[in-house]
Amino acid sequence: MTVPEIVAPAGDMKKLDVALEYGADAVYLAGKKLGMRAASKNFDYDELKAASLAAHSRRRKFYVTLNIFPNDDDLEDVDEYVDYLQSLHVDGLIISDIGLIGRVLKHHPGVAVHVSTQANIMNSQTAAAYAEMGVGRIVLARELNLTQIRRIRDSLPDNVALEAFVHGAMCISYSGRCLLSNYLTGRSANRGECNQACRMRFIPENTSEALEFAESDGTYIFGGNDLNMIEHLRDVADAGVSAFKIEGRVKSEYYVACIVNAYRKARDLMLAGKPADEVYVKETAKAPNRGFNTGFYYGQPVHDERPAKYYDFCGIVMSDESGGAVVEMRNRFKTGETLEILSSDDMYLNKTVTVPEMEYENGERITDAKVPAKRVKLLGVRLPELAILRRPQR
Repeated sequence: MTVPEIVAPAGDMKKLDVALEYGADAVYLAGKKLGMRAASKNFDYDELKAASLAAHSRRRKFYVTLNIFPNDDDLEDVDEYVDYLQSLHVDGLIISDIGLIGRVLKHHPGVAVHVSTQANIMNSQTAAAYAEMGVGRIVLARELNLTQIRRIRDSLPDNVALEAFVHGAMCISYSGRCLLSNYLTGRSANRGECNQACRMRFIPENTSEALEFAESDGTYIFGGNDLNMIEHLRDVADAGVSAFKIEGRVKSEYYVACIVNAYRKARDLMLAGKPADEVYVKETAKAPNRGFNTGFYYGQPVHDERPAKYYDFCGIVMSDESGGAVVEMRNRFKTGETLEILSSDDMYLNKTVTVPEMEYENGERITDAKVPAKRVKLLGVRLPELAILRRPQR
């Protein structure tokens, strides 16, 4: 069996570093144009160069998304942009628009093209048509079951790989083909600006018909569970998928670390012929989520109850110095509190640390870290760089 890639989201440089530290084989990200996640910081030209160096220095891959549905104005400088990405030895461009796919394949033949999930590839004939164009990978629609995936795999030449999402938010529409955000706010989901209105709480107003809501003050009418396939990676691989994709370019560094680490460890156990360890299965519930199901892989999704409270992201270790670990704060914590450690090193994973006296970079001693993004040194505590401190939500 080909070793399936763990393909992780990278909304900015810090998240990219975290994804690589926690075991991603490849990262996917966007530049400042043509990407489907306008809410992410994304990467300017210099940052794209840094991303390429960070990934390739670790012998990992970096993929760049050009996956909005562009109009003509969006395409005016696209050849220059692709030339620049090619100079960075980009490992693949993830594209949804068939015209842009054809243009890149014709004018930039050295660049690998991956068809985005936004293209909604649902059958073997469509997959074969893209393969004949010369694409190297197809990111499948989320709405396929395992039998349909196997049929698509059997229809393709060996040099065309399949990638599929295994974890993250599910859309109520075909891979973002939704007008709800555009209707409510003028922000187009197909241009990377979705306001995720489907995940908001709705309250009935001025209606002549009775609406039965699950909660008296409103309900999440459109909100479904998140996809979670950590216990079923063998089934996905056996269906012919050679890249396991994690959703989440607008999620936090904590989310990226927690989920990538869990899937990397579960993938490695799968290759050894073992099931996912319960430790890593439980890790997925410690990151922000909306409850879990297995999506469409085994047929129609079965709604699960919403989860218990997940864990708060308290801080991330930026450096480990002789006097103590320097932590960039996210949520308030105090001297004497017990925090749990998330680390790619199982020697630290789920161990706890009691917060000692702390000091700011200017040497000021404190016992209460309460300024988000401020860095504090945990005096006398040594932790590996990019380890994360967390605690159960109160």
